[in-house]
Order: sequence, then C-alpha cells, then structure tokens
Amino acid sequence: MSKPLILPSVFSSNMVLQRDVPLPVWGWGEPGCKVAVTIDRQSIDTTAGPDGAWRVTLDPMKAGGPLEMTIRAGEEVRTLANIAVGDVWLCSGQSNMEMTLQLSRSGADEVAAADHPGIRLTTIPRSIAVRPLARTDGWWEVCAPQFASGFSGVGYFFGRALHKELGVPIGLINASWGGSCAEAWTPIEALRADPDLAPILRRREQMLAEREKAYDNYLEALTPEGIAKLRAEVARARAEGVAPAPLLAPSAVLGDFTLPCCLFNAIINPLIPFAIRGAIWYQGESNVDRAYQYRQLFPAVIQGWRDAWGQDDFAFLWVQLANYMASAQDPGESTWAELREAQSMALSLPNTGEAVAIDVGEANDIHPTNKQDVGLRLSLAARAVSYGQRIVHSGPVYRSMTIEDDHVKVHFDHVGGGLVARGGGPLKGFAVAGRDRRFVWAEAQVVRDAVVVSSPSVARPAAVRYGWADNPVCNLHNAEGLPACPFRTDDWPGITEGNV
Repeated sequence: MSKPLILPSVFSSNMVLQRDVPLPVWGWGEPGCKVAVTIDRQSIDTTAGPDGAWRVTLDPMKAGGPLEMTIRAGEEVRTLANIAVGDVWLCSGQSNMEMTLQLSRSGADEVAAADHPGIRLTTIPRSIAVRPLARTDGWWEVCAPQFASGFSGVGYFFGRALHKELGVPIGLINASWGGSCAEAWTPIEALRADPDLAPILRRREQMLAEREKAYDNYLEALTPEGIAKLRAEVARARAEGVAPAPLLAPSAVLGDFTLPCCLFNAIINPLIPFAIRGAIWYQGESNVDRAYQYRQLFPAVIQGWRDAWGQDDFAFLWVQLANYMASAQDPGESTWAELREAQSMALSLPNTGEAVAIDVGEANDIHPTNKQDVGLRLSLAARAVSYGQRIVHSGPVYRSMTIEDDHVKVHFDHVGGGLVARGGGPLKGFAVAGRDRRFVWAEAQVVRDAVVVSSPSVARPAAVRYGWADNPVCNLHNAEGLPACPFRTDDWPGITEGNV
C-alpha cells in the first residue's frame, strides 16, 4: 500500500505565501514517486527521496491572489484553494502573546469587527519534544470573528495595522505558550554556541535524566508488583488523610514545557523553512529572575531562529515588558527593570525593533488588556525596520549624558517632534545618584531635545536612572505619543547578576 501525500500544517487552503522571496514547498509521499507543484504560471517537478521526503522552491511571487496550488505526488492530487501572496509574520512568546483577542480591551467589539478577508490566521497547537520534529498540526483560516476571537490579540492588532497600512495580504502564525521560558524556544545549537549558556544545557541534561528515571518508575509500576505497591501507597495515604506519593511521576514522564529547546523542537522547527517576513515576540516574564543571563539568551533565540531558517536576518521585533506590580516609594533595584534592559540590548542585532509598553501595564494583572497599543507599536517598528519607512516608530531612547556641576543633561535618540511630559505637569520617573550609588528622586525638565536632571541632595551626580522599577511612575514621551524606554546610565552590578 502506497504512502499518502502529507503536507506540513502551514500548507493548506487560505494560506499566505511570502511575497518577493523564493518559496520552499515540501512534504512527504511514496519513496521515489514523482512530485509536481503547480501555482499560477509555475510548475516544478521533483522526486521523493528514499524516505519519502521531497522539496521544491518556487520563484518569488508578487502580492495578490486568490490562487490555487496543486500538488501531485504519484497518483494522488491535492489542491489548496484561496491562497494569498503577501507578508507572513510569526507571533511567538508566552501568555501576553497567547492572550486572545476576546480577552483584550473591548474584546467583544473587537471580535465583532474582525472581518478581514486579506488577513489569514493559523495557530500551532501546544506540544513539546526532546528532538526537533518535522511535523505539527494546524491549518489556515480567513480572518473572521469566529476564528479571530481565540487568536492572539497582540498578533491580530499587529497584523490589522500592517494590512491597513500596506494594503497586502497578511498571514499570522500564532506559536505561543503561556508561562514559557526563553530557553524552551531556543535551538540547542544556539545554546551550545555560547559558553555563557552552559548552565542551561546542564539543567537540560539533568531534566532529561529525571525524565528517564520517571520512565523507569512508570514501567516498574506496570508490573504486578509495582501496581500492588502503588495501590498500597494510595490506601495508606487515604487512611492517613495525606496526598499519595505514587511510584510514577506523570508530568516527568510526559515531559515539562520548561525543558530547554523543547518548544523550538515541537512548535517552531516544523515551520522551517516556510518563508516569512519576520517574527514578533512577547516573552520575558518567566526569565526575570535571570535577567542578566537574558542578555545572552535572548540574542541566542533570535540568531538561532535565523540560522535555522537560513533566510538571512529576517526582522525580529519584540515587546519590552510592561509595568507590573506595586509602585515603589523610593528608587531601588528591580528584576523587571533589568530584564527590560536585557531586551533593549538585543537591539544591537541587525534588523531588530522594540515596542515599549511601560505605560500600558496594570499593577494587579500581569496580563494587561490593552493589546491595541502593543500591536500598533509593533507595527510601527515593522514599518521602520522591515519595510524601510521613514517614520517615528519609537519613543525616546537614551543616547548619552553630560555632567555639568550639580546637574546632568541626558540626550536621546527618537525624539520625534520633541520631548514632552505626558498629561502635562512635571516629568516623573527620574532618579539620580552620586558615587555612593544611593539613588534619590530627581527634578527633571525638558530643555530642547534633552532632559536636565538634578537633586538638592546630590551635589556631585554620577548616574541617572529613568523608569527603573517593576511598575515605575514615569511620563516622558515624544510628541508622537510614544513612551521613552526605561534606562540607566550606570553599569553597577544588578540583583540578577550571576543567576543562572
């Protein structure tokens, strides 16, 4: 009996193909069978290998559609309908990317209005794997209320803004998992390439060893003797009114989604090498206790994905962590501030952009509902970074400082139409310290394209910080309404340094 034609989940009716780049198309069929892929005016033939795998590369196509793709493998024919050609964006990260449109601010109204035939959506199901997988599940749908409601809110608002601005079809791939850590999304080759990330590899090996032990315990419990021991332990626990301690550990047997590399293996790898325009990322909450390590780990995610795709340095854009938890009465240290700093450091990589969200968080909710501004700001970053538009896409970003007697003048990039205090009134969120490293709240005022910072209690200032807290009260924006990125001018040791 011949093997059926199998296609990756990213190839289905209603999909979007990336415009203006070579287009890999692949799948599996009967070993040695002839395969023909036809779309528009192109038709390319190949032969399936001994393992049944085959792959062709279509010539670049211009934006448009609808089109049909026909794939013939031996005697089997598959036709994919209503295909659009435009821009494809991968949406990944943890719960703030996963959070659905219906749970976003004004969710019911947003869902009702989510009727956009030019936007296509697909969500990759949660899965974990110790080794890279070739296949996953999922399919494309035309953006309509019944499909958009459960889709990523950030992804949807990002795609909607781009579709409106560019006028081309937009394909959005949601590959996210709430609570996930960055190392779970990292290819193992990227971890091995950086000696500073060796502790993560050691933790992975320890977790795999525990998993093997759990398998052994599970198999032991399947024997008559093992089952008898398990029943006796449950009976004892019931009699004593305590929780049982069974011989098997189901979570360890099935796997843990914190295992380094496991989400890349199961969720991202099966998408490769599907042509994309870029990726958007909202993650970091699960790594705040290791913020200094994130300085190496986050670039490893970015470069690891790019290397795996082999598609040059595609755009990679992310959301800086929003403000969260109680506001501090006095200046101090913050793991969240250190993670934000680590995120901003990744801007040193080419073709990257950051959407600052320090003004849209909620003190009592790690999942702020204002996903509209987040998606819009990501779209501004995309327009500047990926599409080369000359627009104001970022709020003020610290560039340099000059110390003049008892005050500091702080200079910025991305001032746009000018520096302003949102809502009027004095600037908030600035702190200053002398060489004793004791920060106090500072007075700050805009002077042309700079901010002058001082405090009567610091005669000889040495460093300035802005928005350096879990949930800072800060209000520096540019005239375009984009918030300034939190920063510090010092490099004094942080509280997460050394945490691995």
